[in-house]
Amino acid sequence: MVFIKVHQLAFLFGLLGNIVSFGVFLSPVPTFYGIYKKKSSKGFQSIPYICALASATLLLYYGIMKKHAYLIISINTFGCFIEISYLLIYIIYAPREAKIFTLKLIVICNIGGLGLLILLVDLLVPKPNRVSTVGWVCAAYSLAVFASPLSVMRKVIRTKSVEYMPFLLSLSLTLNAVMWFFYGLLIKDKFIAMPNILGFLFGIAQMILYMMYHSRKTDLANLTSTKTQPTNETNLNEVAIVAVELPDARSDNVEGSARPVKTPNSSTA
Repeated sequence: MVFIKVHQLAFLFGLLGNIVSFGVFLSPVPTFYGIYKKKSSKGFQSIPYICALASATLLLYYGIMKKHAYLIISINTFGCFIEISYLLIYIIYAPREAKIFTLKLIVICNIGGLGLLILLVDLLVPKPNRVSTVGWVCAAYSLAVFASPLSVMRKVIRTKSVEYMPFLLSLSLTLNAVMWFFYGLLIKDKFIAMPNILGFLFGIAQMILYMMYHSRKTDLANLTSTKTQPTNETNLNEVAIVAVELPDARSDNVEGSARPVKTPNSSTA
């Protein structure tokens, strides 16, 4: 009988967490490919990617301070690289106002915030307590990030539509939380394990909502198609009414009508 040691099991969950997180980080690639093709980021927001970059940099800082945290360092190094790439593409094709707003947030949150944290920890926190202090900051930020889907869940309940909550992304984030929870549990790192409990619960809640309202959406679509299907009894007056030309309502003529972007969660949070 083969027994797996605790550190081997921890490495396995950490490796799986890296793989799932890698996929989550890459999920916005089609969005930014579309921005590149259209040469415009109008209608999209940069805030989710600024938050994701802040989360990755915090966890990278924590991983560097913590001993033997190679799996945390690896995925968050990639996370920083890919989020910076997204933001560069956004800034290149964003309108002037959005470009200035994004640059201000990057300077304040990602550069100033992290720099201030490093300075305060170095000056005010005793060396034996620095890892735990940064860990609490990471855990608090991760909890705030995991609570962000509440607005989307509220919108799903209100509109009874899962348009803004893709099932595969919710499933990926749930699996991500599970992998990093067990990794944190096995290496006895409460700063990694604790936030992912909330991430798992929110992920399960999102998938339940998807199951509830996806079937309703399908039924409604079938009912609508049945009602609008032309029959032999349709008269010319009805056709004339349906054929009245409507004003152009394309998304490129309506500011902010593009579909909003979802925040990737950080790899270990």
